[in-house]
Amino acid sequence: MLTKLYGSLKRRFTYPFILLRQLVITDFKLRYQSSILGYLWSLLRPLMIFLIMYIVFLKFLRFDYGVPHSTVYLLAGIVFWSYFNEVTNNGVGAIVGKGDLLRKLNFPKYVIVLAGSFSALINLLLNLVVIGAFMLVDGVEITSRMLLAIPLVVEMFVLSLAIGFILSALFVKLRDISYIWEVLLQGMFYATPIFYPLHVVPEKYAKVLMLNPMAQIIQDLRHVMVTPKTPTIASIWGTPYIRLVPIGITVVLAVVSVYYFRKRSKYFAEEI
Repeated sequence: MLTKLYGSLKRRFTYPFILLRQLVITDFKLRYQSSILGYLWSLLRPLMIFLIMYIVFLKFLRFDYGVPHSTVYLLAGIVFWSYFNEVTNNGVGAIVGKGDLLRKLNFPKYVIVLAGSFSALINLLLNLVVIGAFMLVDGVEITSRMLLAIPLVVEMFVLSLAIGFILSALFVKLRDISYIWEVLLQGMFYATPIFYPLHVVPEKYAKVLMLNPMAQIIQDLRHVMVTPKTPTIASIWGTPYIRLVPIGITVVLAVVSVYYFRKRSKYFAEEI
């Protein structure tokens, strides 16, 4: 029975997997094809944003993050937010951008959005190497606690992909969604403690702010990777169970996005 099940799954997912792999490779190769520095931009872009924020907020404004290793703390927040930003922005035009391909071939449409997510994940892994280098230079203690970053990255992957699915399906019919998402994304950026310390936010507002899944993920990642002194949703609310709220939001978004994308995908080729 297991052999039969394996054979069935293999027949069903072999073609989507091959297509996914090819799309990821092609997307990653084409992204920086015409640039002089090529793949180095995958590392330089978040580093340049980090440098600007470091000078402005740590040197000029002298923000006190209240935790050790503030340089790595800031860099980690920028890198993880950049991943979320890249996946969701790529998701907006993912289906429309492959309109010609959709009209010519019949294949699972979800592969297109999924390919953009995995391409961004490659960038994230490269940037984690940079974070690791900063951690070694800054004397961050390497502990087994850092393994807890894996489920948090999975949570971030699911959240980003879910939003990407919804945006890609909406954009087929409603082209204004790109401008709407641009504004919402900017608002989410300021509602996430990336460049400012969480303790400058009044407690009652900080509690609400931390219900944002990206705020919870970034602070938890800083907690396990940089320093356990990082304030998290659990420490602010005084209970670890409060994590179930942003995780629940992520799960609901994932379920809704899959349902909506599958429902709309049958009309993509006609509407693009």
